[in-house]
Amino acid sequence: MKATQKDFRTIAPRAVREARVFFLCGQDDAGIQDAAQLLVSLLPDPGERIELAGPDLRKDPVRLGDEARSNSLFGGNRHILVRASGDEAHDALEVLLSGESEPCPVIVMATSATDKSRSAKLLANRPDALVAMFYPPDLRSVSTAIRAMADAAGVTLSGDLAERIARAAALDTRIAASEVTKLALYLDATPQAPRRADADALEAIGARTEDDGLMPIVNAVLSGEVQRLPAELRRMRELGLNPVGLLLAVERRAAQLAQDIARQLQKWRGPRLSRLVDKLVALHRALLGNSQQAELLLAQGLTEIARFAAPRK
Repeated sequence: MKATQKDFRTIAPRAVREARVFFLCGQDDAGIQDAAQLLVSLLPDPGERIELAGPDLRKDPVRLGDEARSNSLFGGNRHILVRASGDEAHDALEVLLSGESEPCPVIVMATSATDKSRSAKLLANRPDALVAMFYPPDLRSVSTAIRAMADAAGVTLSGDLAERIARAAALDTRIAASEVTKLALYLDATPQAPRRADADALEAIGARTEDDGLMPIVNAVLSGEVQRLPAELRRMRELGLNPVGLLLAVERRAAQLAQDIARQLQKWRGPRLSRLVDKLVALHRALLGNSQQAELLLAQGLTEIARFAAPRK
């Protein structure tokens, strides 16, 4: 079976009933993540989740088949989530499909792969598999999705405001959903008692995020104060600050550097600022692609940025 992001939600319920292997590919990380979550939610009994990494399966192709046909640690059902890049899981999928007994559901999130990859060709014509391709979203489609999210939460958004949220979230619907949730809480909105959001409300939730203890960490990172960073990262853990929220605060400050933050602008200008933006985008993708290791990945990434900004001796 094959699907695109346009018809995926229509095909997914039937695919879950008939298929055991799902290959989600393309450049839209958020779309792939959303699709994986939808598939899991449609499973009659998802059971225990086993997460595997593409590089590990490339080294040990037999492991996927072994895991997919093993009993759950708790004696119930299980499903497997594979985070891969390109064709890292190809040989493992080939071994999996050669087995005789039926495997548990296997969902492969293959960023950077396409529906023309070896893995996709291996699966596309099988009735027990689904290949779905996700292209990067455009501003219009994400804005429309944000307005739909807002309507469901009881928040009425104008088209311009939805676009602002889409741009601020870098067209990532998961981050946008978090912003819509914060707006609903701020406005005390519900589907039964909807409220209209305006620019002031959006500014208010952004300001409140910066007041949640994030700015000292942001300043330590972008000012190159490497010695302060370990203590700030410990404080982040103690306060339970959200890693994605913290990264968004760093991204917002990076966007302000060209305007009015003189000290940090001296450290981040021209090619250095471009490198910073590229680093933040890559780090953002890494956090969203590996939530279990988000705190560690964030600590490593912020330390690299702070060292790059630190004065040269």
